[in-house]
Amino acid sequence: MLIPCPYCGVRDAQEFSYRGDATPVRPDPAAPDAEEKFHDYVYLRDNPAGAFKEIWHHSAGCRRWVEVERDTLTHEIKATRFSAEGRRA
Repeated sequence: MLIPCPYCGVRDAQEFSYRGDATPVRPDPAAPDAEEKFHDYVYLRDNPAGAFKEIWHHSAGCRRWVEVERDTLTHEIKATRFSAEGRRA
């Protein structure tokens, strides 16, 4: 699979490390139901067939976090962009 890095251009997927789903939002630890929300955030993930947003780290390239919109059935990549993940780390 080829992934177009916004900085380096099209690269083989072996240059990237897969992090996972790009859509979950970290719960507020001060919320009254924080324990339950964190359990769901960490352990309950969807495994969709079709369009999916993922986070990849270009570990053998520019070392930037990249958000990839990919069809999990065909591996067709619709779009890539730098992720906010790198700014949060």
